[in-house]
Amino acid sequence: MSSAPALKYLSGYPPALLAQVQGLIEAGRLGPYLAERYPEGHEVRSDKALFDYTQALKQRFMRNAEPLNKVCFDAKLKVIQHALGTHTRAQTVQGSKLKTRREIRVATLFKEAPADFLRMIVVHELAHIRELEHNKAFYQLCEHMEPRYGQLEFDLRLWLTQRELGAVAPPA
Repeated sequence: MSSAPALKYLSGYPPALLAQVQGLIEAGRLGPYLAERYPEGHEVRSDKALFDYTQALKQRFMRNAEPLNKVCFDAKLKVIQHALGTHTRAQTVQGSKLKTRREIRVATLFKEAPADFLRMIVVHELAHIRELEHNKAFYQLCEHMEPRYGQLEFDLRLWLTQRELGAVAPPA
């Protein structure tokens, strides 16, 4: 595999699968494959739209979970540090009460990503409200909210690989 560094987002996957991906890259077919599989863009471009989008998913699947105080796009999140989104909670004391602020930040690159990938990253960050660690319960919750979660996560990694190679057009 001559372009092994290009597959950094796919580390941990079986060698046979990596060889298939490398074959798609070398044949120039990875971009067209992704464009055909994920043709739909989305209209979520502002922080308010992202908050509303996230709240709708939270209301549908996690109605009893603690409220979110903020959801926004964050240009400082870097894919290089493997941060596509973050979920933070900050506790403050106000008088005799302990208040918790919850925030979700999504990397700005998701403004241009296919709609399915935005949904996947929002589902991922929402799951962190209930499960802090990436354990079995976490992934079960992700798959409850998005049954194709595992495939979307893999395809997002393909999309990031293709994006790094410089040939990803935004979805329609």
